[in-house]
Amino acid sequence: MSKVVVVGGDAAGMSAAAVANRGAQPVELVVFERGEYTSFAACGLPYFVGGQVPDAARLVARSPEKHRANGIDVRTGHEVVGIDTAARTVRVRSTADRREFTEPFDHLVIATGASPIRPPFANIDAKGVHVIHTIPNAVAIDAAIRSRQPRRAVVVGAGYIGIEVVEALVSRGLEVTVVEKLDVPMATLDPDMGERVGAAMRAMGVELKLGVGVEGFEMGADGWVRAVATSSGAVAADLVVLGLGVRPNVVLAKDAGIALGPTGAIATDARMATQVEGIWAAGDCAESFHRVSERPAWIALGTHANKQGRVVGSNVSGTHARFPGVIGTAVTRVGSTEIGLTGLNERAARAAGFDAVAQSIEGETRAHYYPDAAKIAVKLVVERGSGRLLGAQIVGGPESAKRIDALAVAVWNEMTADEFSQLDLGYAPPLSPVWDPTLIAARLTAERAR
Repeated sequence: MSKVVVVGGDAAGMSAAAVANRGAQPVELVVFERGEYTSFAACGLPYFVGGQVPDAARLVARSPEKHRANGIDVRTGHEVVGIDTAARTVRVRSTADRREFTEPFDHLVIATGASPIRPPFANIDAKGVHVIHTIPNAVAIDAAIRSRQPRRAVVVGAGYIGIEVVEALVSRGLEVTVVEKLDVPMATLDPDMGERVGAAMRAMGVELKLGVGVEGFEMGADGWVRAVATSSGAVAADLVVLGLGVRPNVVLAKDAGIALGPTGAIATDARMATQVEGIWAAGDCAESFHRVSERPAWIALGTHANKQGRVVGSNVSGTHARFPGVIGTAVTRVGSTEIGLTGLNERAARAAGFDAVAQSIEGETRAHYYPDAAKIAVKLVVERGSGRLLGAQIVGGPESAKRIDALAVAVWNEMTADEFSQLDLGYAPPLSPVWDPTLIAARLTAERAR
């Protein structure tokens, strides 16, 4: 029986362990997790802070105790601090007493995830300056709101994390200012679509300071943050949340001589194997293959982490499996405005060497005569001449974002805009106009691409 050691007990790591535990060949499984939680929904953290999820415990899909009951040796409070690829061992440190020991492996699964970016700003360790990446992070923000009753909050960064935190803090009654170094929110969108997200935040009463860099934090005599120092002056703050994105946790792998890819994440093949035999990587620490650009990509999403973990779990337990790649499909919202994207935006398409054509349209989510129809903007990016769909973006009111899924299927399967425009999509006045906005966008973009 081979021994499988998993480093990291969240989405990728526990998916790998669970699949291996049911695999074609029996394996001995040991999972080391430095925190106290396993299999928790990091994407749900802003909604706990916002009050939509009343209890942080509900974010845990499967506790360590449940995994142990299923036969997986999960050891929380244990951090892997070194890998010896020649001896086939890992060095493990207990977070409680700092005791170290070695653990042998036949297969090693690196699922170390990613960590929030914390630049070396002045006074970044001031009380009241938070990140939101783990359950304890979210609990600390909630506790600060309850105990300190802050009035003014500053969110640094206007990407996915930032805009979801904005919604959470607004729903808790705080006055929110967003400081973003770029000129528009949501850099994964094209600027014209990002501007729509900015307009939605302003409509919620959020102040946007765009094109403004953070220089540090000012704090009072009690050690609590009182302002954010920026390139355009100080912004008063009783609470700060950093939403600057994440970086892959690769130091453990790099120190062991395991190769990194051009994105800075761990390089893997389609089986999620590294260049070292018997060592695998999955989740936010691992690189993926982008099916449109046909280049390495690093996209930190739980959907990919779970799938990659399942692939690794199959491979270490006797079943051949491959991860087919990513196209970057994602949805989110801020207030009542929903956002969806898939594939490449205009900038990324041209950087990948495509002669790209883009077209945007505005429509409504329901028949024009049906009550409460919401505005929706759809933008498609296609290849000139072939008409192949390269990417899509949606920004609109309720019932907008999940329309991106049909477009994602089309991008994944290399459909043309003309082919998509003829799809047999569902129609009923409460749910869609007779010509869905995505079909209209496809027809008009196909005409431009000829």
